[in-house]
Amino acid sequence: MIKAVIIDDEPLARSVVKEYLLGYPQIQVVQECGDGFEGLKAIQQYQPDIIFLDVQMPKITGFEMLELVENMPAVIFTTAFEEHAIRAFEVNAVDYLLKPFSGERFDKAVQKWLEHYHTPAANTNALLETAASNPVQSNRVVIKINGKIKIIPVQDIHYLEAADDYVKIVTQEGSFLKNKTMSFFEKMLDPQQFTRVHRSYILNINQVTRIEPYEKENHLAILRSGARILVSKTGYPKLKAALGL
Repeated sequence: MIKAVIIDDEPLARSVVKEYLLGYPQIQVVQECGDGFEGLKAIQQYQPDIIFLDVQMPKITGFEMLELVENMPAVIFTTAFEEHAIRAFEVNAVDYLLKPFSGERFDKAVQKWLEHYHTPAANTNALLETAASNPVQSNRVVIKINGKIKIIPVQDIHYLEAADDYVKIVTQEGSFLKNKTMSFFEKMLDPQQFTRVHRSYILNINQVTRIEPYEKENHLAILRSGARILVSKTGYPKLKAALGL
């Protein structure tokens, strides 16, 4: 039996997908979810083979939810927002169904997936690495702590620090780890607000109070919190430019 989860905040939209799936007795809908929080729990609990996922939902978006999924199922997006279509295919979705979609269009998407059902996903990492790069996600970072989801507005971030396979996100509340790369955040965050000053550090320039000389040709950025962040020789002119110095 193929397991499926439907994640959409509109009950009518979920009903349409369920109705269309009646033509596929081998696919069992194990859970319906009205938001990304519920969707993430359902994916963890049932480990579905495929999910039918809306993009714009309350609490967290479909893309943000995908960032938190550990064992990625196949994804067919079902949404009314056409501007997300290109992004959906960039993140290796099986297909993108623009509401309202017909049964024929739905069948085409499902058949496309069934043909490759036993073939491993071509590029699951691409789905995780690019899912957060639409404008909504650029304004916040979603992390998972002990099974709970936390949303961090980017303006609350003081700095980011490389930490092995993770990035440490430092705020007034404390520090949080996210399984991403520094390059990912460098691309995601607004360059008018965040500058990479060292291979291991990205700074929120609004937190910088002064810059001090340091050993060799390096400098230290002193933040409002008192944190002292190393600025490399190449990062120094970038930081000066960002600060308008």
